[in-house]
Amino acid sequence: MSGTKLIAIVGATGAQGGGLARAILADPDGGFAVRALTRDPSSEKATALAAQGAEVVQADIDDEASIRSAFEGAYGAFCVTNFWEHFSGEKEIVQAGNMARAAKSAGLKHVIWSTFEDSRKWIPLTDDRMPTLQGRFKVAHFDAKSEADHFFTDLGVPTTLMLTSAYWENFIYFGWGPQRGEDGVLAVTFPMGDKKLPSIAAEDIGKSAYGIFKAGDEFIGGTVGIAGEHLTGAEIAISLTKALGEEVRYNDVPPDVYRGFGFPGADDVGNMFQFKRDCNEDYCGARSLAVSRRLNPELQSLDTWLTTNAGRIPIG
Repeated sequence: MSGTKLIAIVGATGAQGGGLARAILADPDGGFAVRALTRDPSSEKATALAAQGAEVVQADIDDEASIRSAFEGAYGAFCVTNFWEHFSGEKEIVQAGNMARAAKSAGLKHVIWSTFEDSRKWIPLTDDRMPTLQGRFKVAHFDAKSEADHFFTDLGVPTTLMLTSAYWENFIYFGWGPQRGEDGVLAVTFPMGDKKLPSIAAEDIGKSAYGIFKAGDEFIGGTVGIAGEHLTGAEIAISLTKALGEEVRYNDVPPDVYRGFGFPGADDVGNMFQFKRDCNEDYCGARSLAVSRRLNPELQSLDTWLTTNAGRIPIG
């Protein structure tokens, strides 16, 4: 289609990129098209995108040349990294640099970089409220992404920095779902006290990114934070109780206890929750629900998301 803006989507078979790809493909008259970047074009998710009309190309963010090739001829790109594949902040920084240089080389007109705050601006490495991780991070999967922002800005790539929020899919895939205690009652456990946790459906991150692209130049050079709701642990437990038809309590624990739970990345996740708790006003303030709804009029609440997803949540 003449005049169609092609968006190269990193991680197109993942949560964020997949949501963006589906949002564009569901709007055939929107003026945008999808080039889905994936390491394995033969995967089930990649072939599903191809069947829906996406151009699927092989690319790997560890290989700058492959990203540069995949970005050629595109109008824009959605760039994201996945800390949970390797648990290395340093690797995320290298990957972001690869994407930024590829975007500059391809002359892209608009890039969305999915990033986070640098927690060290609030809690310096010298602050012993939480442990320092990997030698120089407090929240590695936050700080590394933020540290990499400069690759895009220093190169003059027209970029929107998008601050995301915790996925509700974590209740399904990441062990956040209710666990049954010794008393037989279900509980969700977070070290958040009575503070609010900005959170969102993963699909809505992609839809919000699409809204940023559709807004043209409006958000280029700026930072946009998105969330579906800002909820306390107690409010999350109430929603889960209604959806599951069984009492779910909120179990607040100290961050040190959460860091000691022993699952891969528990120290980083514990630090993340502590950062969100201790710097809650700034963290929530950076994620406007009004802006999120403007970008994505279909933005879901947790209750709405649970209507279709509660049955997928494993109950411990």
